[in-house]
Amino acid sequence: MPQALHFATAYLPTGWASNVRVVIAAGRIAKIETDVAALAGDECHTIALPGLGNLHSHAFQRGMAGLAERRGQTDDSFWTWREVMYRFVERMGPDDLAAIAALAYVEMLETGFTRVGEFHYVHHDTNGVAYANPAAMSAAIAQAAGETGIALTLLPVFYAHGGFGGQAPTAGQRRFLHDLDGFARLRDHAGRALADLPDAVLGLAPHSLRAATPEQLTGLVAMAGTAPIHIHIAEQTREVDDCLAWSGARPVEWLFDNAPVDHRWCLVHATHMTSAETRQLAQSGAVAGLCPITEANLGDGLFSALDYAGGAWGVGSDSNVMIDASEELRLYEYGQRLTHRGRNLLAPSPGASTGAALYAGALAGGARALGAPSGLAIGNSADIVTLDADHASLIGRTGDALIDGWIFAAGRGAIDCVWRHGTKLVSQGRHHARETVLRRYRATLSGLLE
Repeated sequence: MPQALHFATAYLPTGWASNVRVVIAAGRIAKIETDVAALAGDECHTIALPGLGNLHSHAFQRGMAGLAERRGQTDDSFWTWREVMYRFVERMGPDDLAAIAALAYVEMLETGFTRVGEFHYVHHDTNGVAYANPAAMSAAIAQAAGETGIALTLLPVFYAHGGFGGQAPTAGQRRFLHDLDGFARLRDHAGRALADLPDAVLGLAPHSLRAATPEQLTGLVAMAGTAPIHIHIAEQTREVDDCLAWSGARPVEWLFDNAPVDHRWCLVHATHMTSAETRQLAQSGAVAGLCPITEANLGDGLFSALDYAGGAWGVGSDSNVMIDASEELRLYEYGQRLTHRGRNLLAPSPGASTGAALYAGALAGGARALGAPSGLAIGNSADIVTLDADHASLIGRTGDALIDGWIFAAGRGAIDCVWRHGTKLVSQGRHHARETVLRRYRATLSGLLE
């Protein structure tokens, strides 16, 4: 039966509108009216935004958040962090993954993310042998998405090698590995695991140029068809150096010379690019998948945002060391401020709102990367976030100033309610299943960390 929500103000594709009535049927927006009064039976709220897409997540890493913050015997880096991650994943089974992913997805919804791109590479049993159902771990991700209600774009990851030029994988990578035929079977079974989830999307992800040969990458692009293709690239300077040693080209340069990079692609991180590479990415239609919190945590570096004029981009929570949509956007701008020693650097023009520009960019880029439309528009899934108009950082504000107040001052504390596919999942900032999910997560982590 249709339901109706009424908002004093709502952010529509055409901009802010007042007295907006949204009718929802079968999880989708069936009707939008503006400048109308609420009707009897309407649920009324003050400030409405469309939910954001989280374009890059490794859900299992939520369980190791904070466990790699002790200084090692040598210089700590992404590469030493990776060894901690390998050790953490050694004992994790499908039930463990489902419990950890469910908490990550609860936290995403509570901060305004309504769809997640799960870059999922832990496929096999702890001994490196495939489960009887080769997509058992993908099914655990789908279970967590179904339990929490978040929309899922599943990106099964192809991983075959431990370094450029087809180097042998390490023991820590044994749970990730496939050849192309085995990966095709995995992806087929993963698609079946998504069958009961509303508007789920199945893409794929070559893990990186380190993990797939050129021939394998060609096969993966053909396998993807029109589906999203995501890849880690140019995250670390060592990766750039190793790619140069192998091929004579930098990672992004090599990818554009050897693959049909277009709107299907999301280049995750793309941190270490030349100005020419940055402009080429901006002109390609592909999305730059930025993860500012994780990139800061791992010491990756900063994306060259000021060279990326007109390019599509979105944000992801990646390692899930902290899950907060507003913090990803805030840190993206703040990183540029620290680098260039200026303010409001990502606002498009004098007088324009920085927060609104960040939000609009992440909304559009996330939708493109995740293969699903977003925004409060007829026919779209009813993925809606409301802000608490009484929050101290939103009082007296209207229009784009509300987004500025949320991103730069209030943060996740301003999130009030979240609907996903027409179902209210979050009220007063808390997911309705939080306590159940947290109880299971607590038991799971106690077992994995004992």
